Amino acid sequence: MTEHNDERALILRINEGDRSAFSVLYSRYLHVLYRYVYLFTKSKETSEDIVHNVFIKIWEHRTSLNNVNCFKAYLYQCAKNMLLDEIRRNQTREKVLSLLTDGKEETGEELESRIIYGDYYRIAQDAINLLPERRKLIVEMRTKEDLSLDEIAQKLHISKFVVKKQLYSGLHFIKAHLQKHAELTLFLALFLAPFDL
Repeated sequence: MTEHNDERALILRINEGDRSAFSVLYSRYLHVLYRYVYLFTKSKETSEDIVHNVFIKIWEHRTSLNNVNCFKAYLYQCAKNMLLDEIRRNQTREKVLSLLTDGKEETGEELESRIIYGDYYRIAQDAINLLPERRKLIVEMRTKEDLSLDEIAQKLHISKFVVKKQLYSGLHFIKAHLQKHAELTLFLALFLAPFDL
């Protein structure tokens, strides 16, 4: 049974009120969801509360899970919605925190944009992780380490032409993945602009 089919079977069982199936998905996604939420809250307690509430909400609305094709995407969407709600409820607190961390006041709208950007970044990272190992390495060396094509070629002992070809293929795949999974016209421009070849 593939992972997708296994997850689909678990969702159907949860839909019928199976707590053990819910526990399986809870254990599978608890830590990755917590890391995602913590990126924005920078608070252990707030992150734990939001993650806890996400899973409670999913259990309470389990009868609507039949329409969910990808549990992970659904989970992140629920978390994003709760993060945005948290910002709207606590704008004063968030402004104080931003003054302490950034030295400037950050509005609720700016925080909301940061969360949405983070959501898109996660989708891009998922795409990078789907690349073949060599292509993934080249994309990460270019985008994360900011190495030039020559530097990558030298480090990997391959030609600059091969590096360029692999990088183009990798970025094309990431762009297609992003377009498939979200409405990202603006984000694509922001993401790909620094890496013009």
